[in-house]
Amino acid sequence: MSKSIENDTSHVGHVAKRLTPEEIDRMEAQNSRLVSEFRANQLERDAKKHWDLFYKRNDTRFFKDRHWTTREFDELLGLGGKESENGLLEVGCGVGNFVYPLMEDGLKFRKIFACDLSTKAIELFKSHTLFHPETMKAFQADVTLENCFSEIECPVDVATLIFVLSAIHPDKFQKVAQNMYNALGSGGMLLFRDYGLYDMAQLRFKPGHKISENLYMRQDGTRSYYFSAEQVADLFQSVGFQTLDCSYIQRRTVNVKENIDVPRIFVQAKFKKS
Repeated sequence: MSKSIENDTSHVGHVAKRLTPEEIDRMEAQNSRLVSEFRANQLERDAKKHWDLFYKRNDTRFFKDRHWTTREFDELLGLGGKESENGLLEVGCGVGNFVYPLMEDGLKFRKIFACDLSTKAIELFKSHTLFHPETMKAFQADVTLENCFSEIECPVDVATLIFVLSAIHPDKFQKVAQNMYNALGSGGMLLFRDYGLYDMAQLRFKPGHKISENLYMRQDGTRSYYFSAEQVADLFQSVGFQTLDCSYIQRRTVNVKENIDVPRIFVQAKFKKS
């Protein structure tokens, strides 16, 4: 039995679930064959290429529209119906599954900024019928780099980082958090959601897919990291954010037609720039 796994599950509150003996064995097996250092470096170097290929292959069909966001983040509802004087920033916008459902619900901002690492995703985002160049700016950006938000020309009230940080190498988490802090205006809000530690997707990885602790390679060359709530809170607090809420949420992915009923674990958080 792995000491690290055993210790993690014994800290009440540090994880959303306790691993069964079978699940512990499964995670132990992942350590039997790790991604080589050469391959790991290659994945980092080619991250944009893999996401461009992902969107070229899947177009707008892969991700469902995120109609749940106003239910989970009531701050978005509070801004609906009246125009915010400032902007909304979505990092990792993909093809628009977050922003466009919000616009259909009547959400109004002076300006909506949307960026993604993938140039192909930005092309698809701009092809949507609701895209308005006068009030929206979509641009390719690597949020791990300095001045990645140079195209933002007005203060940002709300920024989102939803299922984005997990695709980035952990060595660059701190820089992303700092960039998010710098992008927000005073009192601005960061809304966060990503994969939680011991989510079913993490437990299902087979040997040969683990890169490092809680970081994995998918079949298509994209990567996925699994967070503890404490790690997320510590990360954003370290750059100056105030934590309003940061906790595990447990959901189920259900598809009756395909007989799928899978428990999921996410970390969801709200941070404020003081």
